[in-house]
Amino acid sequence: MTKTAAAQAPASASKTLGLPKDTLLAWYDDMLLVRRFEEKAAQLYGMGKIGGFCHLYNGQEAVCTGAVAAITPDDYVITAYRDHGLALSKGLDPKKCMAELLGKHTGTTKGKGGSMHYFDREKNFLGGHAIVGSQVPLGAGVAFAIKYRKERKVILTFMGDGATNIGSFFEGINLAGLWQLPVVFLIENNRYSMGTSVQRSSPVEDLYKKALAVDMRWDIVDGMNVVEVYKKVKQAADLAKLESRPSLLEVRTYRYRGHSMSDPIHGHYRTKEEVEELKKQDPLLLFGSLLQEEGLVTQEYFDSAEKRVKKVVEEAVEFAENSPEPPLDELWNDVYMP
Repeated sequence: MTKTAAAQAPASASKTLGLPKDTLLAWYDDMLLVRRFEEKAAQLYGMGKIGGFCHLYNGQEAVCTGAVAAITPDDYVITAYRDHGLALSKGLDPKKCMAELLGKHTGTTKGKGGSMHYFDREKNFLGGHAIVGSQVPLGAGVAFAIKYRKERKVILTFMGDGATNIGSFFEGINLAGLWQLPVVFLIENNRYSMGTSVQRSSPVEDLYKKALAVDMRWDIVDGMNVVEVYKKVKQAADLAKLESRPSLLEVRTYRYRGHSMSDPIHGHYRTKEEVEELKKQDPLLLFGSLLQEEGLVTQEYFDSAEKRVKKVVEEAVEFAENSPEPPLDELWNDVYMP
């Protein structure tokens, strides 16, 4: 989808960003796809067509788009259960992603994983992991394999702020620091681990400081700014590939919906006023305004993007709804290794 959109635009570079126009427009399309995909997922969940847990990415689109743009298709991504946005940015088929939400056999994990367990080996997207913090040592393990094989690759390992209080987080970053593994750990700090604020869950509110315990390179990233996310993740990823140096990035972002679909948008742990104030920093609006300021787009482009993305999402829903349920004998597949 984004490749088609990019092909419609000339490759003139942005005056101040130093990036090709088609690249920037592809990023906007990617962010818009994630937002509209998640809005449709929320609608389908409310209609009872999606069951189980469902954690949406609304507000964090600059993180997935900017971070994945900073690596190559050969590089790896692993994350927690809020995985839809990263999966789409990594190139997973929106149709298969929607089918997985609806529990269909054509989904990314044959309808057996659901929202929290997207996976695509061909795209080097290694999951969605439901156990908080479990993906951190897994990411370190993949980085160990990369180094062992002498490959010039990196794995981006994403987690929420709450995962930084889990034992496996410290174990994972400790080994990565000890062995100097090619991994970039990204803390998507959206301020709340479920309904508990960072201030109430961690004695260290600046989460990047946790890298100091293992003498690891760190940085703070504005997670509402897709260009900054791209530049800082690329810097960290290049260091991992060229020098096998791990990094920990605290990406400061915000989610506009609740922790999951079972959590009211505002809940009892944050105010409506807080959410509305942070919506002024909506990454889509900020990036759209930047594109206009750069003279790269007009309102006509935004209208066209909405139509393109709406079609992609509608086709994904149609595909999912018309796909078959997993057959009963699928229960026995992917359970035991022969």
